[in-house]
Amino acid sequence: MNIKKLISNRFGGKTFGIATGEYKFGKIKSAKEAAMKANPDLPIIDLGIGEPDGMADQKIIDELYKQTMVYENRGYADNGCEEYKKAAIKYMEDIYGVKGLDLATEVTHAIGGKNAFAFLPAALINEGDYALITSPGYPVLGIHTKWMGGKVYPLALKEENNFLPELDKIPVDILKKSKMLYINYPNNPTGAVATKEFYEEVVAFAKKHNIIVVSDPAYGTLQFEGKPLSILSIEGAKDVAIEVHSMSKSFNMTGWRLAFVVGNKLLMDLFKHSKNNYDSGQFLAIQKAGIYALQHPEITEEIKKKYFNRHKSLVKLLNEIGFNAKIPGGTFFLYVRIPKGVKNGVKFNNAEEFSQYLIKELHISSVPWDDQGPFIRFSVTFELQGKTEEDIFSELRKRLTSISFEF
Repeated sequence: MNIKKLISNRFGGKTFGIATGEYKFGKIKSAKEAAMKANPDLPIIDLGIGEPDGMADQKIIDELYKQTMVYENRGYADNGCEEYKKAAIKYMEDIYGVKGLDLATEVTHAIGGKNAFAFLPAALINEGDYALITSPGYPVLGIHTKWMGGKVYPLALKEENNFLPELDKIPVDILKKSKMLYINYPNNPTGAVATKEFYEEVVAFAKKHNIIVVSDPAYGTLQFEGKPLSILSIEGAKDVAIEVHSMSKSFNMTGWRLAFVVGNKLLMDLFKHSKNNYDSGQFLAIQKAGIYALQHPEITEEIKKKYFNRHKSLVKLLNEIGFNAKIPGGTFFLYVRIPKGVKNGVKFNNAEEFSQYLIKELHISSVPWDDQGPFIRFSVTFELQGKTEEDIFSELRKRLTSISFEF
């Protein structure tokens, strides 16, 4: 039987599984394996991890255990339990200042943010429609847009624009065919934060061009200065926007797969209709453990403090070497321009070459981003593996200062 003849075009048809170029994370993995094989006594310092390194708070775990024992929690959750949605509404008011969300029509849950972004194009995208996606950025909404026959128009996030997209530079013919604008602040990978003025611009832009805004504040409460900002706090935003709040980053609940979605009533109806045909809801015990998390935002404050202190240490070290690093506005990512090369040695043509060099020569893992210039993304969510943070930074300093970089 020739199964390849049956594979959909959106998955590549007959070419599915035939490598036409290794994905960068695959290259990183291969390089780490080769480095460890060549020098097994030198452990990898992994600054490329894109997820929290800590466990969920013990009281959240205890609540999960308790809720798994409740008979009523065994069944389908569908569009979520009312208690979790109520907790989400209160959280939005207390943390983001968003008031008046309607329990029946403007909030639901999702099995993680990734699922939420995957479901939306099915409800909105027809063949030839465009989604406006920030670049660099999280790809899921764009991938599913293409699967639905749509197209992606990348919005460059440039250093000179504080890593905010220039909405007034989008061509008119693209705007006429655009249905969705995806924004993610605090931003992965740049660490940039949005301003109230930017969100006001986005709302006005969306209304003018009849475009839906999909806001992704996955790192919203990991903003280091000022109060976290939701686009829904902007007047008129509920006319055009839907917002997905993941619990992965704020509460170290990555593998728990829990998020809530809030916003425009009709968009919520569309989302829930799409969702109902993809899943039957997250396990109610997880949702009820999530209630405890939402009621205790002080948990996030401790997590944020850890990341900020690690950023300070990493920025200080990199700048001593010659980088131009700054503590980001939020997230656990540090996004910096790469060196030109090594003095009297190799030159780096792009961030991928620099990333590979760090792994092979220094056993330091990072993530390259060449979308809008040669930048590298370091993460401060490294695992200690029985060592102290001071030990990690001391070893990092030793390795980085063993090379004379040219900037």
